[in-house]
Amino acid sequence: MSEAGRVPSPATPLVVAAAAPEERKGKEPEREKLPPIVSAGAGATAGLDRGAKGQISTFSSFISAISPKKEAAENRSSPAHLVFPNIKNVRDQPPICLDVRQKQRVSMDASSSEMKAPVLPEPILPIQPKTMKDFQEDVEKVKSSGDWKAVHDFYLTTFDSFPELNAAFKKDATASFNTIEDSGINAKFVNAVYDTLLNTPQDIQKTVLKGIINSLLREWKGPRTKDDLRAYFILLQNPQFNSTSTYVIYAHLLRQIATLVEADHHFLVHWFKKLSQKRFKQLVERLLQFISLRLFPAKPEEFPPITKCSWWIPSAAKVLALLNTANNLVHLPLIPYTDFYNSTLDHIDLMEEYHTWQNFGNSHRFSFCQYPFVISIAAKKIIIQRDSEQQMINIARQSLVDKVSRRQRPDMNMLFLNMKVRRTHLVSDSLDELTRKRADLKKKLKVTFVGEAGLDMGGLTKEWFLLLIRQIFHPDYGMFTYHKDSHCHWFSSFKCDNYSEFRLVGILMGLAVYNSITLDIRFPPCCYKKLLSPPIIPSDQNIPVGICSVTVDDLCQIMPELAHGLSELLSHEGNVEEDFYSTFQVFQEEFGIIKSYNLKPGGDKISVTNQNRKEYVQLYTDFLLNKSIYKQFAAFYYGFHSVCASNALMLLRPEEVEILVCGSPDLDMHALQRSTQYDGYAKTDLTIKYFWDVVLGFPLDLQKKLLHFTTGSDRVPVGGMADLNFKISKNETSTNWLPVAHTCFNQLCLPPYKSKKDLKQKLIIGISNSEGFGLE
Repeated sequence: MSEAGRVPSPATPLVVAAAAPEERKGKEPEREKLPPIVSAGAGATAGLDRGAKGQISTFSSFISAISPKKEAAENRSSPAHLVFPNIKNVRDQPPICLDVRQKQRVSMDASSSEMKAPVLPEPILPIQPKTMKDFQEDVEKVKSSGDWKAVHDFYLTTFDSFPELNAAFKKDATASFNTIEDSGINAKFVNAVYDTLLNTPQDIQKTVLKGIINSLLREWKGPRTKDDLRAYFILLQNPQFNSTSTYVIYAHLLRQIATLVEADHHFLVHWFKKLSQKRFKQLVERLLQFISLRLFPAKPEEFPPITKCSWWIPSAAKVLALLNTANNLVHLPLIPYTDFYNSTLDHIDLMEEYHTWQNFGNSHRFSFCQYPFVISIAAKKIIIQRDSEQQMINIARQSLVDKVSRRQRPDMNMLFLNMKVRRTHLVSDSLDELTRKRADLKKKLKVTFVGEAGLDMGGLTKEWFLLLIRQIFHPDYGMFTYHKDSHCHWFSSFKCDNYSEFRLVGILMGLAVYNSITLDIRFPPCCYKKLLSPPIIPSDQNIPVGICSVTVDDLCQIMPELAHGLSELLSHEGNVEEDFYSTFQVFQEEFGIIKSYNLKPGGDKISVTNQNRKEYVQLYTDFLLNKSIYKQFAAFYYGFHSVCASNALMLLRPEEVEILVCGSPDLDMHALQRSTQYDGYAKTDLTIKYFWDVVLGFPLDLQKKLLHFTTGSDRVPVGGMADLNFKISKNETSTNWLPVAHTCFNQLCLPPYKSKKDLKQKLIIGISNSEGFGLE
């Protein structure tokens, strides 16, 4: 086949761009049937045109860019730069091309573990050179003889080609390749070989890198087989790629993996999730470091010009997306989702990335927003805030233009969402104001309490939020049910004629995010998952909103006892029908009346059996978390999105929405101490020293009570403790008095206690018997 037939045009989608030659397509009709791999929250795959276009150089030109003069300068701890012979007639690799961006969040579920892989041709493998035991014995002999020849020969042979890699590490050369769950690789042997590699002489490390280059060149030219996937999987774990001197080779390895067809990515994803936590984390950290050092190189001369390697970062991002998908497929993720954050991105022009994503999402322009799992929550908050500020400015400007066009005198109040409420009618007044001023929701919020003097410099706004949330979530109000076992609120399933107050709660949450206010709300995680289902309000009002896939695990976060009972039903070994005597029906109490609901048509006459109990549990869970509260949650959903309608929400995970609304549960009291401001005290005063000695010695529950006492929430804003603007003021009163807090200003008024014991006693009494605004 000619070169023109094998290299796709830039406009070709990824699946087509990475497709195999025509001869191979006829043998693998099944491969296209696998469902797509999608990264968490990302709606697109990356393009390779970061930087100047049309300047992607050949592999050989990159290899020749490695200077031979640096070879002697390299120390033993990192692989040396290599001198390679001229490599001629090497074809340019096709670029990774950008798929059409999807505006809806796509499920991260990949193919099921039971899915059978397409049957690929079995290549003839060389004979396995050594077993793991043989290799370890050779390494032991080196310690006494100092002769590395046997070990050198093993590395020379093993890394010479992809078939040799497979021969060395495949558990069984005759094993079939029928599922995607098992790579067939001896992971322990791979780990042993790589752990030894960094302690070998430089000539052995050079041999390995030369072998990898030759392997990649051969793979570049020829058609791929299933054993090539194993080879990529093995090579990606090479610790030599921690060194910047190997980044040229590493980049081309990443590019070849990134340009694999979708079905091949499925195999890699399922193999990645089988790695140990340690090895998986190493892969992620290596890729994140690669991106960071390409963005901000310590020694720019080490790398080719950015115009010639604009595809490095998109290739790494695509491989990271595969790892992220693997991490999300595991019931208990191998690493926290925060380990995918790249803090280096906090220092780039995030709004340029966001606008590139917005304006060129369907073209070939790369943006980190296509891979939001690498963007930290702090960086996402900046994007959301600046996007919100821009929307506020646009709304305010339009109001000003409208006034001038009607020849009316401009009023500064038109630039704000001005709320005038009575404390005695807080909920009804707030609902009326927000309903009347629906067009102003995206303006800066200012609150005035009727009959009270004072300008809102932030304190009144926070007080309004605190009082309103406290009243709405009170059990007597009936909108939400508080579950003591899980310490969270959930929507009441009681039917009513008007759900506008649920919309009010949604608006409050949206305004809090929009105005950077942390709320003291306790919703379970699945609430935020529902809030992003979908992340953008659908144009068709008939499309249901706030409906997401739920499991017993989601129910356990709200009603642990009920979830435990359903789990016991699923694991019951006896006769379910006779022992449980249940039907596909659920009973709920509403205003003292027991009402029944069928989980499916005729459910009251369908018994729960061993055969249908999974369906029963799924329908029961879906009823409790979706169907029974649909109208309540839909009103809540529309309220939130009426304020926060922005594509920036597509960048967020449900957990990140919760952090934006409620703050982070992770406390760092030392950081709070460093950022605290003082009024009337100096940080060297004895009372202040006593205070911090006591607070830093508190258990976590008392530290949370202190934070709640002084700020109205026991959580930390996204920006950390410094964003609290915490202040300790001197209270010139008797030392017999307890501390007083002004939660609207995050201020603690502390009398000048004379002893640490007295301060500790008074502080514990104050924070343990208060409701945010002081003692009640």
